[in-house]
Amino acid sequence: MSRLDTNRSAEMEVFVRVVDLGGFTAAAKSLRMTPSGVSKLVSRLEARLGTRLVNRTTRKLQLTEEGQAFYQRSLRILGEIEEAEREAGSGAAPRGHLMVNSNIPFGMQHVMPLLPRFLAEHPDITLDIVLTDTVIDLMQERADVAIRVGPLGASRLVARKLGTSRMAVVAAPTYLARFGEPKTPAELASHRGIGWTFPRSIRGWPFRRGERIEEVLPPPAARASDGEAVRRLALGGVGCARLALFHVGPDIEAGRLIPVLQNYNPGDREDIHAIYVGHAGPLPTRVRSFIDFLATNIRMGDLTVRRTADGKWRLHGEC
Repeated sequence: MSRLDTNRSAEMEVFVRVVDLGGFTAAAKSLRMTPSGVSKLVSRLEARLGTRLVNRTTRKLQLTEEGQAFYQRSLRILGEIEEAEREAGSGAAPRGHLMVNSNIPFGMQHVMPLLPRFLAEHPDITLDIVLTDTVIDLMQERADVAIRVGPLGASRLVARKLGTSRMAVVAAPTYLARFGEPKTPAELASHRGIGWTFPRSIRGWPFRRGERIEEVLPPPAARASDGEAVRRLALGGVGCARLALFHVGPDIEAGRLIPVLQNYNPGDREDIHAIYVGHAGPLPTRVRSFIDFLATNIRMGDLTVRRTADGKWRLHGEC
């Protein structure tokens, strides 16, 4: 049977209804079909795909691993079909449900403050936002947009740059009063650091020594799973931390955190991107409007930090 002879979206809709309602009889009633007709359609779908989607028992219906994956993908496809039809009939006005994932520091400081205005400008959009420093699979988590800070791995996802931020090693005044300020990267060996619980933390902190970059990692007094937790440990005087200026800039200007080893700072940057699935066809207007909104309203310039004549640290650039 050719694809033109198969109404694949209808098959998906019936299969999703069976899963959502927990059985063939309930799905048949809601679709005004016979239970045997629904069962035959699912069996035909399984035969065409060459795999079992559901395990049928006398008491309940249970999805196989392949069935669960097909169900999740079917939900997304049917949702996109529904949205395409709504857009075609409403002049492509942004509407529908938007699922956004962001790392915790950038999400708290730069995304969350913008959301009330975005939702006010787009009243037909509803929003779920999840803040986590865990790198997610957009397809598996059914996220429309993810905000990621740092280097991007190779993937088929589309990335739109929102800004960039330099890094700095910082410590609280209480920590420096107790342990002293390190004057060279080598002195970090006798200091206390705040590290990360994920694999990226294995790398040392880069410092410039003449024409070369050397990496030093102070012994960790504590480790944390996200940037905001690292920042709070640093504010509490636990140790030195290396964080992005977009995150700790306000703390530096307020004197809550002090940059150290700035003479050895290599000036490396971390880019901030909005990541989304964009190769499968036109981008839904709800997704495109959100990404455009972020790009317009997040003005993340190339921040630097400098000491002024009065000995205080100040940021230069847009944050």
